[in-house]
Amino acid sequence: MVKLTLRERESIQEAVRRFRKLVERSGIKKEMRRREYYEKPSEIKRRARLRAERRSQRGSRLMGRVGL
Repeated sequence: MVKLTLRERESIQEAVRRFRKLVERSGIKKEMRRREYYEKPSEIKRRARLRAERRSQRGSRLMGRVGL
């Protein structure tokens, strides 16, 4: 949970700006987007597998260039 305490003589605009930064850093917006629609467990696993495959391909490409 994000808490924001107002500073002395802080305008509402500044407080809102700080609040948005806190929410962004805490990952709440990302979590909200992820939970916006139901996703089947098989889709979650598929996306994780594809992400891992891309990560491994990227690593192997970088290792190939270093060896030359």
